[in-house]
Amino acid sequence: MRIITGMTAIVVSLSLAACDQPPADTTADGRADGSPIPGEVAPPEPTVASLSGQDFANTLAAGDAFEIAASRLAVDRAPTPAVRAFAQKMIDAHTASTDRLNKDGATLTPAIKPDPALSSEQQQKLDALKPLTGTAFELAYMKDQVAAHEAALGTVQAYAESGGDPILKRLATDAVKMVSEHLDEARRLAQPATAATP
Repeated sequence: MRIITGMTAIVVSLSLAACDQPPADTTADGRADGSPIPGEVAPPEPTVASLSGQDFANTLAAGDAFEIAASRLAVDRAPTPAVRAFAQKMIDAHTASTDRLNKDGATLTPAIKPDPALSSEQQQKLDALKPLTGTAFELAYMKDQVAAHEAALGTVQAYAESGGDPILKRLATDAVKMVSEHLDEARRLAQPATAATP
């Protein structure tokens, strides 16, 4: 199954929702732009929370895999000790997250086996990090960490509030605090003043 991550999940959800709508030119007043009729309340847009349990698990597993792979590079290449320490923390935390996701998924009926395959965007980011060294690597790594944790936070918050599976909702709820803390630390370390010289 192809992984649906971050904003891609929302785009796919919107596309699927659009398939259920009548053609724009069949509206009561003949408008073709799809805008709502004055005084009519537009239906809410789908969110990340509309992901199936399998897609949610896949999204988290891919996020964990990306964090671990990128952070392994950072442990070896980041010139700043604080960034290397952050990278090791990411390896440990996301390894534990993957372990819990696999354990919880196995208890479901039917069982969910998370697919950790990276999305094309995640793979491109990882590939872009590989040739970098020194400050250039560190700045790119931390920028990616901020973006990855922003996406992860949106996903776990939405599923914690509105997800369909109680066990995965509990996992998402527990993850919110951890991801928030990681995001705060990533934003702090991403500031140019923390970058070391090559």
